[in-house]
Amino acid sequence: MTAAAKRSLLAGLRWTSLRLRLVVVFALVALTAAVSASGIAYWLNREAVLTRTQDAALGDFRQEMQNRAASLPLHPTKDDLQNAAVQMASSSPGYSVLLVDKRDGDKPIVGNSNLDTFTLDNVPLSLQQQVNRKQPAEAGNTYPYHLFWQRTSIRGTPYLVAGTRIIGGGPTGYMLKSLDQERQDLNSLAWSLGIATGLALVGSALLAQAAATTVLRPVQRLGDAARKLGEGKLDTRLVVSGTDELADLSRTFNRAASSLEKKVADMSAREESSRRFVADMSHELRTPLTAITAVAEVLEDEADSLDPMIAPAVHLVVSETRRLNDLVENLMEVTRFDAGTARLVLDTVDVADQVTACIDARAWLDAVDLDAERGMMVRLDPRRLDVILANLIGNALKHGGSPVRVSVRTDGDELVIEVRDHGPGIPEDVLPHVFDRFYKASASRPRSEGSGLGLSIAMENAHIHGGDITAANSPDGDGAVFVLRLPRDAEELTRAARDHGAEARDEEGDAT
Repeated sequence: MTAAAKRSLLAGLRWTSLRLRLVVVFALVALTAAVSASGIAYWLNREAVLTRTQDAALGDFRQEMQNRAASLPLHPTKDDLQNAAVQMASSSPGYSVLLVDKRDGDKPIVGNSNLDTFTLDNVPLSLQQQVNRKQPAEAGNTYPYHLFWQRTSIRGTPYLVAGTRIIGGGPTGYMLKSLDQERQDLNSLAWSLGIATGLALVGSALLAQAAATTVLRPVQRLGDAARKLGEGKLDTRLVVSGTDELADLSRTFNRAASSLEKKVADMSAREESSRRFVADMSHELRTPLTAITAVAEVLEDEADSLDPMIAPAVHLVVSETRRLNDLVENLMEVTRFDAGTARLVLDTVDVADQVTACIDARAWLDAVDLDAERGMMVRLDPRRLDVILANLIGNALKHGGSPVRVSVRTDGDELVIEVRDHGPGIPEDVLPHVFDRFYKASASRPRSEGSGLGLSIAMENAHIHGGDITAANSPDGDGAVFVLRLPRDAEELTRAARDHGAEARDEEGDAT
């Protein structure tokens, strides 16, 4: 092979390299950034020019109001106002001045430096209201009246309008400054930058079009395929063509998608089978468990009349039956969450009443300190909130110890409920697992009264509201703190779920 043929082959390989194409694309991105910088430079210059003119005019106007308008009599005449306005405008050329005072019956007296160009009609009503509104006195605001300004347009010409009022009694002053010269200067700058930007964009557009065919379109197809894969369409595959790096990436993507589809199918089948088994088992247990519970309650009522040797066994049976009943109910609830059939039944409730009812129903009033103001109305599922509170407070009483303090407050659009105990706290190695299902901190006590599902169910109920629960130890080392955060109005979340379900049903109908 000749040297020329080798150079031609190497050149062809180089131009088909994805690396080189990406370098070209990045160079075009840099050019686009430079073009964008021209636009940013214009806006920065615009703000600098307008701010400089504005600050100079406002500063001069404020000084003139202090020197001339403040020295007028308490009840100036129209001539007094007229002379003061002319003097203020003549001493600082470039803007017009309007002074306004009121007499009995709120009849205005106006004096202006130029009746033809500046009248009270040229001052926006919103600016007049702001200037005449008395500000409340406070630590950071010792003056009842301030200088306010606004940019406006009068008959197609931009103007700066400002106004202020003399403190302690006196006229209200307005200033009108033309920004036409600044507009002309900025228009010249914009034309210069626009021409340069246009020339740069024409050249970069031609190069970008060439690069898009070889790089951007394949990358876009890969991105679309990855997005579909992320949405659950696991049968998505790419059409592979070529021998470059992008083609290898497409083949790798197809292999990964195939492997992922197979694994997800296997996992889904096993998960569905397990979920169906738990649901069926829990459902089947409810009927005999109901009968056992009824018998246990009868035995509990007759326990005092039984043989003292038998009574402890009866109490044990009753206790374990109730524990089994709670476990089955918890398993049914977990199954509904896993199956996605759990739904919110929203109602507008007073949080303080809801928390009080939860504590009272379980006879915890003497062991719980409640800090909640009445009148905090929220829209959520009362039953699920009761489940969350019962699990958090019950867990604090069981593992933390009294007194348990429950505080309720709002933080913006969120409802925040904090449950704090005064126990030994949560070990650091346990904190990451407190919301795991069937997790118990003490491995040596596997038959504790709890099932290990309470905090997990509380977290699921918080999530279905669009909220969350966090667990931590108190900073002062006295007990654990659980913080529940829920949106104050879960209506939007419920509406989105209904809309999503309707779309899914529509898609299923189209498919059939």
